[in-house]
Amino acid sequence: MSRALHLTEQLISRRSVTPEDGGCQRILAERLAPLGFACETIVSGPQDFRVTNLWAKRQGRSEKTVVFAGHTDVVPTGPLEQWSSDPFTPSHREGKLYGRGAADMKTSIAAFTVAVEEFLQAHPDPALSVALLITSDEEGPSVDGTVVVCQELQRRSERLDWCIVGEPSSVERLGDMIKNGRRGTLSGKLTVKGIQGHIAYPQLARNPIHQALPALAELTATEWDRGNEFFPPTSFQISNMHGGTGAGNVIPGSVAIDFNFRFASVSNAQDLKRRVHEVLDRHGLEYELDWVLGGEPFLTTPGDLVDAVRDAIRAETGVETRLSTTGGTSDGRFISKICPQVVEFGPVNATIHKIDEHVRVAEIEPLKNIYRRTLELLDAKA
Repeated sequence: MSRALHLTEQLISRRSVTPEDGGCQRILAERLAPLGFACETIVSGPQDFRVTNLWAKRQGRSEKTVVFAGHTDVVPTGPLEQWSSDPFTPSHREGKLYGRGAADMKTSIAAFTVAVEEFLQAHPDPALSVALLITSDEEGPSVDGTVVVCQELQRRSERLDWCIVGEPSSVERLGDMIKNGRRGTLSGKLTVKGIQGHIAYPQLARNPIHQALPALAELTATEWDRGNEFFPPTSFQISNMHGGTGAGNVIPGSVAIDFNFRFASVSNAQDLKRRVHEVLDRHGLEYELDWVLGGEPFLTTPGDLVDAVRDAIRAETGVETRLSTTGGTSDGRFISKICPQVVEFGPVNATIHKIDEHVRVAEIEPLKNIYRRTLELLDAKA
């Protein structure tokens, strides 16, 4: 059994449902410390929701630093009876390794940990500084995990040059896609106020649903931007609408609408907020609007990091990878604030968060090799 596969199985066997780490980071630290890594545990969050973060760094001869980032926490299993095997007992069937977190993202963590071991064995005195940033709060609220570590690193003026997040980025086969950015996410909870009344006497009431609909139609038809080479146009989507008392003869006194922007790097949250308020005000609505900024967009254009990962994929698999910014948010949005080049690369994402989550065993060793080759290419630039 390869070391990467063995470590993947060790990590899967740890019940680390968010925000629990389940001892995964201790396993990693015990492997990294003998290699010269300074391993630091950063604990954050309230007593009933403690988050464990690992920051491990080995200083090289230069100041150039590459970071591997990942999360040991996993989403809940869902109905256990629907799983073909215990989600926390690594199981092999038809060339696939099953278990919660197999794809998202314990295989990546195992692969880049072993890649670091092999790199340092072959290059015991590299120019490159190597670090790992591991959290147990990526699948949860994401307020006490990577963001807290990044704030601490920024306070220390820690230099980060390149970061590879081990998110499962591949689509059909290993290496066919890497994420070189992500869209921002901005959510709004809009409450439009009216006057409740009997449905037979509309002149004595004010229907907030009727009032809101023209404004909502304008918002849904608005072109917010045209995107760019890497991002599709910004999307505005209504996810929920609730109004009414449950009675068929009552005009409601208010209606609540939940909506979300997934926005490109050519837009910003403040401008989107301003434009929404302009529409609502122009339609004369009485309303309240609460905003939640889930993350700003980030983008890494082709350069040292993108080229290194692409070249490593090509050398190991022969695959010509595509760049993409699709999908939801990741911890890359926090790391990009202190690191100029961030990409996401990992195994096939077809089963993440699903029943019977799995990865192809045959792709674990190549994944490890791609990470190791990337280290070698970046070391040459350090």
